[in-house]
Amino acid sequence: MPKQKTHSGAKKRFKLTGTGKVKKQQAGMRHNLEVKGSDRKRRLNQDELVAPADVKAIKKLLGK
Repeated sequence: MPKQKTHSGAKKRFKLTGTGKVKKQQAGMRHNLEVKGSDRKRRLNQDELVAPADVKAIKKLLGK
């Protein structure tokens, strides 16, 4: 059986940590930034761990 190809969209959006957790960029930093407070923008700019229910599917797309 051939190897699983890495999903091109997934590899741009997700990163694996050293312990195998999946990180993603939070939503909300693309537009309408002038109406959001600086505290909120600073919080949204940090990476976030993916929900446990989605980890298995994302790792499959990443070929792990």
